[in-house]
Amino acid sequence: MTRSNHTEPTTHFWQQFHDHLPAVETQAPYRFAFPVQLPDGRWLKLPIRQRADDSERAVASFIANHAAFTVIDALAGHMVAQVRDLAVDVVVGLPTLGLALAPPIARALGQDRFVPFGTSRKFWYDDAFSAQAASITTTAVRPIYVDPNLIPLLAGRRVLLVDDTISSGATAVAALAVLRAAGAVVVGLAFAMSQGQHWRGLLAAQAPDALEKVSFVFQSPHLAFSRADDGWIPVAPR
Repeated sequence: MTRSNHTEPTTHFWQQFHDHLPAVETQAPYRFAFPVQLPDGRWLKLPIRQRADDSERAVASFIANHAAFTVIDALAGHMVAQVRDLAVDVVVGLPTLGLALAPPIARALGQDRFVPFGTSRKFWYDDAFSAQAASITTTAVRPIYVDPNLIPLLAGRRVLLVDDTISSGATAVAALAVLRAAGAVVVGLAFAMSQGQHWRGLLAAQAPDALEKVSFVFQSPHLAFSRADDGWIPVAPR
């Protein structure tokens, strides 16, 4: 069933690329989907999602663990191309959706395994290797953890941080804090999507050394609903 303000169920999204899109789909106002173009020229349509805190604002979403394997493999390939020269020792996947991209990236970089971060605290975990993270698509602050048994894989190693999206930057900052506690050397932060630009300010304030290490395959803006245009139009985040 179609939802109000030009949003709809996401079942058919993230399942295929498009070699060409009609001009009406690549220009504002956007209705139901925001198109992004990959470095190879193909297009991927992202569903538009109303924000829970403001029904007049929206974001274009990418849910990696709902995507077709062909989409994940292609995005992972583009991400690898951007970081291949970093001499990565180990790949870290962030919960939840970065865990869909980290394994193919680690394999392509010649790694035998990757290190998953999680949000569920096992009884043997150490709070020294945790941090609080937030997201504009969730309603609560949540902790992220790394299993202390995996610390030897991180200490003194060149680490690539992988997630599906960077938006506010809060999750990336929290993950960097955990990696610092683990003694890791972060050489890159790789994302499929940059959602707006707000993350740049947070990283500049809290993790300035990380700014130049960020890479992403495609960008999507924050959106506002325009009744005059009967659709969603890009706006600067507020």
